Amino acid sequence: MKCVSIQYLEAVRRLKAEGHHFPRTIHMTFVPDEEVGGHQGMELFVQRPEFQALRAGFALDEGLANPADAFTVFYSERSPWWVRVTSIGKPGHSSRFIEDTAAEKLHKVVSSILAFREKERQRLQSNPHLKEGAVTSVNLTKLEGGVACNVVPATMSASFDFRVAPDVDLKAFEEQLQGWCQAAGEGVTFEFIQKWTESRVTSTNDSDPWWAAFSGVFKDMNLTLEPEIFPAATDSRYLRAVGVPALGFSPMNCTPVLLHDHDERLHEAVFLRGVDIYTRLLPALASVPALPSES
Repeated sequence: MKCVSIQYLEAVRRLKAEGHHFPRTIHMTFVPDEEVGGHQGMELFVQRPEFQALRAGFALDEGLANPADAFTVFYSERSPWWVRVTSIGKPGHSSRFIEDTAAEKLHKVVSSILAFREKERQRLQSNPHLKEGAVTSVNLTKLEGGVACNVVPATMSASFDFRVAPDVDLKAFEEQLQGWCQAAGEGVTFEFIQKWTESRVTSTNDSDPWWAAFSGVFKDMNLTLEPEIFPAATDSRYLRAVGVPALGFSPMNCTPVLLHDHDERLHEAVFLRGVDIYTRLLPALASVPALPSES
């Protein structure tokens, strides 16, 4: 997030150079490991006394680009569930029709999960009012097993990256995973590599002082905002889980969504305009009066 980090720093530099002071303190945090779950970063930091000492009332975190003229802001996000399914079956020489193999049973689970994926994809495509963050996505990301081409393996595994929508009953969804494994046969189990269950939603109601301050800047600048659920995962989830309202926002409109892609880029004019937006946005947020919950 070099672009947003630099935009934060430049906006704060401008505000300091102009001699501004605000009722609230603006803190900038740069924490590691967000790409691998934030377990050694923000997840630990929010439990530290150094974080408590900040007395954070509100937080901004990363968002996504928007190819159109509008700016996207994210008030919640899907829960990452990284799941490894392991199938144990009968091994042997691959010239034989061996019954109850690990591959056969794993294939059944993979088919069930990919059928669920297609159902969610169709639900998204058939409803123009739905955005990607409102449905549950899943992708098969790893297949492991086998020692030689002529040996039927005793164990095979498949790893999946689920992004579970905020309105999903997590207990029921985990039971569904269990059901898919049981239906495949004996010796099929699953484990979580990552599992987030503390999904929270930041208010986008006009009566909320933080949202009023945030959205008011865009109204004053005649810019369009599109509130959505973030389709992936960010460090915002750790902040929301400890009671700090957070919005995910990157001032990147008229920009293709190329995160983690080839030729990820940001036009100079969009980048510089983003600094201007933060220069307006940070003072508005830092001027929100003390709330009853903060007394």
